[in-house]
Amino acid sequence: MKRVVLSSLVTLALLQGIGIAKTFAKVNGEEVTDKDITLLMRAMPGVSFDQLPQEGKEQVINQAIERKLLIEQSKKDKIQNTKEYKEAIANAQDDLMLEVWMRQKLDKIKVSSAEIKSFYDENKAGFIQPDLIKARHILVSSEEDAKRIISDLKKSGTNVLSKFEELAKIKSKDGSAQNGGDLGWFDKNQFIPEFSEAAFKLKKGSYTQTPVKSQFGYHIIYVDDKKPSATLSLKEVEGQIENNLKISKFQDTIKKESDELRKKAKIEISQ
Repeated sequence: MKRVVLSSLVTLALLQGIGIAKTFAKVNGEEVTDKDITLLMRAMPGVSFDQLPQEGKEQVINQAIERKLLIEQSKKDKIQNTKEYKEAIANAQDDLMLEVWMRQKLDKIKVSSAEIKSFYDENKAGFIQPDLIKARHILVSSEEDAKRIISDLKKSGTNVLSKFEELAKIKSKDGSAQNGGDLGWFDKNQFIPEFSEAAFKLKKGSYTQTPVKSQFGYHIIYVDDKKPSATLSLKEVEGQIENNLKISKFQDTIKKESDELRKKAKIEISQ
């Protein structure tokens, strides 16, 4: 039951994320909107359409156009009149009805400030943020290329950061290249050991003086900023706690209701 609940919540969250439609193209008069794009972007979790390079955006838009054309053809072939289609629609209606019902149940659940504070006080150990660094890197295939890049950085004087970003965009083969090699904030366990060990030894505003070898190639790492380990404040995590408590209460509510319905129902399980 928990799997069904969580799946429904995810689906609803995606549905809620669609706002005013933006038009990307028209196919025989029918608009390709951000709703169509969102459907395709589900295949790339953790990546938003806006983050894609122009070429990637064009590919997704073309996929959406192709999808529209195929849907149009399926209508011409009168798929909507087939038994398979009608069965699929019936199943989809059941799923949607369940999702709406669950959303109504979830909306009725409240979490008080006292509950949030109590959870925070009892679980402070779980809100300790480890040492973090904000870094960027350049990834190349050969040690010679990495050494040449380090040499170029040494010649850049006080403009190391801007030079690093420039070289990352030109030389790096990593997906972060277009953002100047930016990896954002991360802790020591988020990357492979050899990379993290080298990165966390650096001071703010410094870079590795020798190439860092890994299974992916050779890295040059630059550290933008550092944050020491600290306990996150209640204000920083209250939204997270509220959501977790709400989902926990919701799952308990659904389990209790499911158990009650099961007691009243006549259930025959085929062996």
